[in-house]
Amino acid sequence: MNVFTSINELPKLGKHVVSFGSFDGLHLGHKKLLRRIKQIAKEYNCETTVVSYHPHPRNVLDAKNSNIKLLTSLEEKTKLLEDFGIDHLVIVPFTLEFSQQHPREYIEKFVLDKLNPSAIVIGYDHRFGLNRQGDFNLMKEYESSFEYGIFQIHKEEIDDIAISSSNIRHSLNTGDITRANHFLGYKYQMNGKVVKGDGIGKTLGYPTANLSIKGEEKLIPRDGIYACKVHFDESEYQAMLYIGHRPSIKNNDSKKVEVNIFDFNQNIYEKDIKIEFVSYIRDDQKFDSLEDLKNQLALDKINTKAFFDRTTIYKSKFKTTIAILNYNGEEFLEAYLPSVAESSKNDIKTVLIDNKSTDHSISFVREWFPEVEIVELSQNYGFAEGYNKGMEFIDSTFTVLLNSDVLVSKNWLDPIIDLMEKDPSIAAAMPKVLSLEEQQMFEYSGACGGLMDPLGYPICRGRMFQTCEEDTGQYDDIKEIFWASGAALVVRTDVFKKFGGFDGDYFAHQEEIDFCWLLKNAGYKIMVVPTSKIYHLGGGTLSYENPHKVFLNFRNNLTTIIKNEKGMNLFWVIPIRLVLDGVAGIFFLAKREWKSTINIISAHINVYISLPKLWAKRKKNLELIEQHKISYPNYEGRIKQWSIFQYFAFGKKKFSDL
Repeated sequence: MNVFTSINELPKLGKHVVSFGSFDGLHLGHKKLLRRIKQIAKEYNCETTVVSYHPHPRNVLDAKNSNIKLLTSLEEKTKLLEDFGIDHLVIVPFTLEFSQQHPREYIEKFVLDKLNPSAIVIGYDHRFGLNRQGDFNLMKEYESSFEYGIFQIHKEEIDDIAISSSNIRHSLNTGDITRANHFLGYKYQMNGKVVKGDGIGKTLGYPTANLSIKGEEKLIPRDGIYACKVHFDESEYQAMLYIGHRPSIKNNDSKKVEVNIFDFNQNIYEKDIKIEFVSYIRDDQKFDSLEDLKNQLALDKINTKAFFDRTTIYKSKFKTTIAILNYNGEEFLEAYLPSVAESSKNDIKTVLIDNKSTDHSISFVREWFPEVEIVELSQNYGFAEGYNKGMEFIDSTFTVLLNSDVLVSKNWLDPIIDLMEKDPSIAAAMPKVLSLEEQQMFEYSGACGGLMDPLGYPICRGRMFQTCEEDTGQYDDIKEIFWASGAALVVRTDVFKKFGGFDGDYFAHQEEIDFCWLLKNAGYKIMVVPTSKIYHLGGGTLSYENPHKVFLNFRNNLTTIIKNEKGMNLFWVIPIRLVLDGVAGIFFLAKREWKSTINIISAHINVYISLPKLWAKRKKNLELIEQHKISYPNYEGRIKQWSIFQYFAFGKKKFSDL
């Protein structure tokens, strides 16, 4: 991370997204802002910049009445921002003169002239300039003229208490370490140098490292005994910490910070150590004798060790994340999101990836499902690219790409995850997909596993073209298939990312088939687990009869063939498909569905124009396969029959009839 401490000497930065603030503590609210910065930076293909003020503005503007102690020293804050992955940190010396700029002068001479951002992200309460008159609305006035994007982060709340550095300071000053750590999103820390003490701790049998805390403005929590972690020389130790004036010892008025490190005997005088606060054990108190103090220290150590024994100090990483893509789907979320929480017996994380909705989807989820993490995209990228953008923020082993119009059954996910854990060659899997409106019927979007015929027509166990079968248990065997439904696609997160995810140009429809075909060509397995069931509304986001869907299906299907089919097969598959797609256009015309006919023609024109680009994508696919393949191409799930003739010429409407 580049750190700049002078505004006037600030070099010209490249394309970057910038945000402003003191960022004291770098708490969960700050991190939400920073995640948004990083997300927008990825969309804009540029870097991230944080502008932070030092010293704290309140200590400058109200020096007589305000002496704010800081949650993070400048050194600590810099390290936290670097660990978060910020590219540039600009530390602005905060002075009375700087604070008295007119808000427009601040924007024009500082923000635009010195920083020249591609985008700006600010918190809901961000104010700037003389008398704090400047706000989001004023910055937005300049948006179109200076061609930058402006984004505002809404109020972040935990347990109905607004996250703020002030609330965290209050928690630390009252000894509520659990609450402070909860708001911070990490354990409160202090850095200090070990200095010589008077040796009383050693005399009592509890030798302590006496700390000189770095930074005069650093907040030292309430007096008392704490369970803590000590970091030294890349190792971590359990310890109990004392803060106070040692009232049991005469002639000792200065505040002490002393730590007794368990199972430790190294000489660390003049060494730097880091303390992480874990829990408040008890208040400071005065004892009548050193013997009483010694007895209490023995009890403190027992209580501290017992705390560590019964407490998991770290947060485990989620194995599975359910990612739901949303665009103006408030009514779907209200109807189906409650069922998602019962997807597994194990802990799972749920993430809502929002494609710049204009309804109340986000506020609804924030209010009623605060446990759901929200990734807000700056525009509607469609299904394919929307998931690609959202997946950048997911690092679990497995990710479930779940449609918003899906009702899931209890613990449906567990059999799929169990199967995939046992066989690392399974890159993706799906449940049985039933119709929400007719729950005894298979649903169009994948039914009981996707297959592919020689001409590149996708069909399913349980669905041939537009005809869906009744589910009577005829396909209840766990089966390797060729492609899995995008309505509930379970993927290995690392595999999804290694192969570049979905083709964003698809926008929607058949992008999962294209992706699965790529994985099959790299030797991976795709599975269906029918013991898992979900119920899909179908056509919730785009009706199956919509002419635009006809365009997407014909264009994307032909695109998928060109990108993935064996080279020698393309010479005969493509000409036959051109004829058959022409027949389909005539069929729609005969039914007076002329818009669908026009969309088939448009789909073909689009493909012809895009041939150079498609060939480049095919070449890229071959490179990815060569880099990440696990075996030879896997053709399981490709059937021998030409399904279109079986269906239309011979009347075979069920897969089981083939």
